[in-house]
Amino acid sequence: MPFVRIDTLRAGPKRLAALGRAVQDALGETMGIPPDDRFQVLVDHDGTSGVLRYGDYLGVHRDEGIVYVAITLRSGRTPAQKQALYRRVAELAHTYAGTEPRNVFVVLTENGSADWSLGEGAAQYLESPRSPA
Repeated sequence: MPFVRIDTLRAGPKRLAALGRAVQDALGETMGIPPDDRFQVLVDHDGTSGVLRYGDYLGVHRDEGIVYVAITLRSGRTPAQKQALYRRVAELAHTYAGTEPRNVFVVLTENGSADWSLGEGAAQYLESPRSPA
């Protein structure tokens, strides 16, 4: 049950939607996330009231095509799975949205089962299933 936030700079709605699809598909391929387990916030900044800052840190040249992808998910994935995810997100972002892989910045934040409520004020990952009435 990942929660994904994608921030872009003047990408437009079609490119932003394609990036959301790229991340979802990559999560499915590399971590087995089901297609309907999609919780995303997609934000396109206009460069005036909302901007994105970036640099050439660690020798990666970024430009205005920058895409920030923040994924929060329950812990338990291996470093190899995470590396496969980063690679696949960059590949699919290029294929689906024309984003240069050098402009795909991904960060994962892991947490535990108690850190999620999927609605109705419940901690679904902690609570036992309700018995039928």
